[in-house]
Amino acid sequence: MGRVQVGGMSLFLVLLLAISATQAAVVRQFPVLDHLQHLENPMQRSVVPFADEDNYRLPNDTIPSHYAVSLSTNVHTGDTVFDGTVAITLSVLTTTSKIVVHARQLENFTATIIQQGVTEAVAQDLVYEYETEREFLTFSKTGLSFPEDTTWILTIKYQGHLRTDNGGFYLSTYTDEEGNTKYLATTQFESTDARHAFPCYDEPSKRAEFTITITHDPSYNAISNMPVDSSSTSGVTVFQKTVNMPSYLVAFIVSEFVFSEGELNGLPQRVFSRKGTEHEQEWALTTGMLVEKRLSGYFGVPFALPKLDQAGIPDFAAGAMENWGLATYREEYLLYNTENSTTSTKTNIATIEAHEDAHMWFGDLVAIEWWSFLWLKEGFATLFENLAVDLAYPEWDIFQTFHAGSYQSALVNDASANARPMSHFVQKPSEIALLYDSVSYAKAGSVLDMWRHALTNTVFQRGLHNYLVDNQFTAANPSKLFDGIAKAAIEENYSVPATVAEMMGSWTSQGGVPLLTVTRNYENGSFTVKQSVYTNDKDYTSDKLWYVPINYVDFSNPDFRNTEATHYLLNQSEITINASLDATNLLILNKKSTGYYRVLYDAPNYQLAINALITRPHKIDPRNRAQLINDLYRFATSGRVPHATLLELLTYLPQEDQYSPWSAANTVITLLNRYLSGDADYENFRFYVRELVSLQFDKFGVNDYKGDQHLVPFTRNVLINLACLAGLDSCLKETTAKLTALVETGTKIEPNLQSQVYCNGLKQADDKTFDFVFNKLLNSTDQAERRLLISALGCSQSTAQLEKFVASSIASEGLRDQERITVLSPVYSRGEVGLLVAIEFLQNNWEAYGQLNTGFGGVNPLYSDIVGISAYTVNDKQKAALQELVDTVKNTEYVPSTLQASVDSNVNANYAWLASNRDPLMTWVAGFRSGSSALNASILAILACLLAAKLF
Repeated sequence: MGRVQVGGMSLFLVLLLAISATQAAVVRQFPVLDHLQHLENPMQRSVVPFADEDNYRLPNDTIPSHYAVSLSTNVHTGDTVFDGTVAITLSVLTTTSKIVVHARQLENFTATIIQQGVTEAVAQDLVYEYETEREFLTFSKTGLSFPEDTTWILTIKYQGHLRTDNGGFYLSTYTDEEGNTKYLATTQFESTDARHAFPCYDEPSKRAEFTITITHDPSYNAISNMPVDSSSTSGVTVFQKTVNMPSYLVAFIVSEFVFSEGELNGLPQRVFSRKGTEHEQEWALTTGMLVEKRLSGYFGVPFALPKLDQAGIPDFAAGAMENWGLATYREEYLLYNTENSTTSTKTNIATIEAHEDAHMWFGDLVAIEWWSFLWLKEGFATLFENLAVDLAYPEWDIFQTFHAGSYQSALVNDASANARPMSHFVQKPSEIALLYDSVSYAKAGSVLDMWRHALTNTVFQRGLHNYLVDNQFTAANPSKLFDGIAKAAIEENYSVPATVAEMMGSWTSQGGVPLLTVTRNYENGSFTVKQSVYTNDKDYTSDKLWYVPINYVDFSNPDFRNTEATHYLLNQSEITINASLDATNLLILNKKSTGYYRVLYDAPNYQLAINALITRPHKIDPRNRAQLINDLYRFATSGRVPHATLLELLTYLPQEDQYSPWSAANTVITLLNRYLSGDADYENFRFYVRELVSLQFDKFGVNDYKGDQHLVPFTRNVLINLACLAGLDSCLKETTAKLTALVETGTKIEPNLQSQVYCNGLKQADDKTFDFVFNKLLNSTDQAERRLLISALGCSQSTAQLEKFVASSIASEGLRDQERITVLSPVYSRGEVGLLVAIEFLQNNWEAYGQLNTGFGGVNPLYSDIVGISAYTVNDKQKAALQELVDTVKNTEYVPSTLQASVDSNVNANYAWLASNRDPLMTWVAGFRSGSSALNASILAILACLLAAKLF
């Protein structure tokens, strides 16, 4: 039977539209947020650790209590030389003949030491040794011993150079409004770069007080963690002494920055950035004040310093950094222009600012004992980047974006047999850098949020208060956190089924993510929940077990509000819950999808889920709707459920108007498109996607409205992307028309639509239009706009246009160093045309590309982009071109010996995916287009309507 059309619309969509018209749907849409994972990474790289077993930790025979740091710089001229003196007050814990501190890339040392509390003590000259590998700077003097329980002042004079790789004490440049090059000196110390600015005990638990003095040109100003001391004079800025803190949180900036200021909750706050951007500081200032108030109120612990500054840095390889009292950011994560910036930028500023502010308690007030527990600060910052914003702007419903972003990212990246645990032993700087990943950020934030819901927010909140108060101005480990929450459970008279250390420790001490398999007994109404380790290999087995909190919804009373755990898998493989469920009622575990696990249901329950989504989708929480989509994609492509189950469930989407389910659908459709776009029957897949998206695309349109709820534009953008990907004629025409109007008449594109209009308009743009956008990138001084345009230019499907674009990555002018290595990815990830262009470019320019500055050293961009290309290689033509490139570069200094293996792994995985998934997917969508599957879907909709009538 052919596909029935009614007035140009399929009967299938008419039925769904009729169903949806009977429901009161509330439209609340949400943006795709940039993940903070990797933003604070001090290396931005993956590094192979050294194989030796040397101890990289400093000896524990001395500890610092105070640093007097004096620095002198002529950065206003662009001079990179700086002179320094540091006087370290230290206590001797165990008698020793040597004092060992860290230093990196410093020189010309001279040192003296004098004992404190001794009448007529005399300063003595010291000699030093330097070990490059561990960066140990050792001072001693023949015949001089440092007895236990004595106190000394070690004074070191030295010289250094401002780095140009955005690490340590470094040089940043920008062009002012008159076209002049301006210089500034700033810092980025996490995790081991404080030692570049001054010799120190550069470990997070070795806290001390700091007094900073900076000599600079009088035309410049200096800011640091603390307010300026009133005794400062022109050209010499002295700061008040800090509280005791880790060395990596020290910060200072010497610049011509200007600021806006305000005060809330008794705390003065300022936002600093380069001249000419003062009008873009207001949003960050306002949000910073509100977020700090919400955080200090939630924790019941006031901010510990007398002021809080935020500064936007033109050259900043990390995304942001939580220096205590002086947080630093990439400009695009701090500056908001009311006329040109997008809602996404506005939201990113709020969440990233909340992330860094949360660190002022988790990481700053309470430090981590060692980097092995990085999650203990980054997980909380990830959680509170959302929770603090939710408290400040509850109408945003920010946890939908958390679910679509961090939560889903964690589940995907944790689905490996060798997934590392949250607490993971490291020693060396190269090993520490590897911890800045989705486990420390996204997974840890998700696991902490799970326990916030499972144990109730009341217990969790009080537990954090206990942790912060009991450990303030010290360093802690996970046991201290467990103790604080356990203490709160007692204080709140809240019963827990096992010790908090056992329950939470099962998640921090082992890697991986659980799979809960739910099997219903439709005769007696009970169901069994069995836990196992989830990996993409359904045949993988493991004996890992977790303490898993569970709750559930019976669709006869679909109340998703109370997310407290009602049952637990207590380190056991399975439990049976006697729920007395009616056989016709849908069962959903994990209300609001707050538990960190996937849930696999039996076939009849999935059919009930499809029926419920078609008839009453908004009775299911948006996050649970999203999770059903995300889980089913993983289950279908790993052979756990039929592909038809996923494809049938997605047919409810014409009724969907919420962000997180559309984000999930966007992920699934984009992944499928990545593999299927070169298929001979690809048009059948595009037809299916058009049917899913066209109704909501027509509803949301391609115009931005000032009256939109805060994040409506971002659901609109997902729909535009999907509609244009599917070749929906109205989408392609309308986005092209907006871009053409910009080029021909200067008609501005609404900020919230720029990414979609630029990208989709460029897919079929002529050279004039492409050159217009390319030149706009080269001339823009707005960092957020530059990033958007780099991404959009990769959308072109013209070989000549893309060749011009990729060549800019090694051109002498136009792009910042940190931007050059971001050009290829949006090209090769957008389809075969761009992928082949990227391969040919690297084939011809591999040496120049390999010499690009990566920001921190480590993995070379030539290697990372070749591996990235391999992840998108899905046919023999692409594979042959890629292999030719690998053969050219595999024996060069720019790539490791593992290049071939890494490429083969990705390409083979893609071929295996196609072998397992292509035929069932393409057979179903072919049937959908011809009418057989469509007829089934229509009949299903009718039956669902009858079922809904029976239930009502």
